[in-house]
Amino acid sequence: MKRKLSIFLVAILLVGLFAGCSSDSKTSGNGKKDVDLRIWSFTDELKKPIKTFEEKNGVKVELTIVPIADYPTKLKPVLESGVGAPDVFTGEIAFLKQWVDAGYWENLSEKPYNADELSDKYVPYVFDLGKDKDGDVRALSWQTTPGGIYYKRSIAKEVLGTDDPTQVGEMMGSMDKVFEVAEKMKSKGYSMFPDEGAIRWFTQGDNPQPWVNDKNELQLTEEKMEYMDYSKKLRDNQYTALAPEWSPSWFEGMDKPIKVKEGGKEKETQVFSYVLPTWGLHSVLKTNVKESVGDWAVTSGPSPYFWGGTWLGVYNKSDNKELAYKFVKMMTQDDEFLTSWSKETGDVLSYLPVTDSIKDDFSDKFLGGQNNYQFFLDQSTKITPGIVTKYDQQLDTLYGNAVQQYVTGKKSKKEAINEFYQKAQNAYPDIKVPKK
Repeated sequence: MKRKLSIFLVAILLVGLFAGCSSDSKTSGNGKKDVDLRIWSFTDELKKPIKTFEEKNGVKVELTIVPIADYPTKLKPVLESGVGAPDVFTGEIAFLKQWVDAGYWENLSEKPYNADELSDKYVPYVFDLGKDKDGDVRALSWQTTPGGIYYKRSIAKEVLGTDDPTQVGEMMGSMDKVFEVAEKMKSKGYSMFPDEGAIRWFTQGDNPQPWVNDKNELQLTEEKMEYMDYSKKLRDNQYTALAPEWSPSWFEGMDKPIKVKEGGKEKETQVFSYVLPTWGLHSVLKTNVKESVGDWAVTSGPSPYFWGGTWLGVYNKSDNKELAYKFVKMMTQDDEFLTSWSKETGDVLSYLPVTDSIKDDFSDKFLGGQNNYQFFLDQSTKITPGIVTKYDQQLDTLYGNAVQQYVTGKKSKKEAINEFYQKAQNAYPDIKVPKK
């Protein structure tokens, strides 16, 4: 998924967004079709696939790209009314569970799609996320987005004595081990991570649980509460470069030393590692690193995680469902297309018949020749299905704010947690929040 977030998303809102056209193919004055299929998305990653689809099928496809911040609010009204609605639309992990349950996507478990028969051909958690609350498949994804820790090989050799991804991963196999490495980095003048937020993906630990369980109860697990202490330890021990995620200094630290103020004094430090998913390699690191190409590798952290992803399905009121699903099939099940797509973009696929045939042939120069494709596929099998809920985006934000209140000393741990509970209850009155 080419998700660069709002600060570096280049999104185009095409003319005709609210034009009063129906979901039928539009016609020109001479009665000829101008558009056979309409697709809406929040990134430009479908541009090339659409061109391929047009050439293969002799059709015209119109792509509407809406900035991700506006996407849900722009899309919902047209899906409700059907006026100007797309035949195919995508969904992002942040709001995916709301959309699969909303009924706007066609039920792909029914005939003629029979998508349930495909379950063993996909990475389990990816296929699971496209199901609604009744277990019916509403959306499919061509990609899997597990994460890892990207690190500088030269620094690893100097401080740890090796740059081998397997050995470095073993040295960071638990949070206690991460802090051991962080102390070694500090002793040599390096920063373990750009900031404390880097470790948030490891908060599930060995006990991955959804924020809200099937009893509608908010679950702040011991592992998630430990994240507060880990974050404060990173800050108090000066193990980070104090470079917040997506800030200028965060990007700058990927390729050169950055300046940090500690105790009123300014010092220079290099960042050892960044915690990012599959797409972080191509859409973040490769677009910002110039000097250290080839000096990177990727390895596992204390626990597996995933970040992001794009799903797509057929609008349930489309008049072009057959052609719409044909595009979905090309994006998610076409061996020839997906093989070409993966080799061209480096996108790690969720469709196992293709990944099994191509996974051994990858080597990335940016990563010093490492086969990151195989690494990420191995990580994807360790991700627990069923932990994503419709509450995640808001609760993650609220909890992240609470953690920062504690890390910066503005609130005690108990005060920060209680404030999180209160804000969670205000945001979602229907869920059961633990008593203070």
